[in-house]
Amino acid sequence: MFEQVKAALAKQLRISEDKIEPSSKIKDDLGADSLDVLELLMDIEEKFGITIPDEELGRFETVQDIVSFLEKVKK
Repeated sequence: MFEQVKAALAKQLRISEDKIEPSSKIKDDLGADSLDVLELLMDIEEKFGITIPDEELGRFETVQDIVSFLEKVKK
């Protein structure tokens, strides 16, 4: 799951996958802005065939936050 999220982040933010760790903060460490995060989450919804509730959006601070959410909903 982490590898898929990492690949999506690297593509969205145009950065090397080597810079992305589970503990990376999406905005602070990876340089994403609000629009980047929104587009990333829309891409993830499409890839995984899920809907991310609006109340969850503000909880995604690190890459691991996204991975944990996906692991929970894809059980």
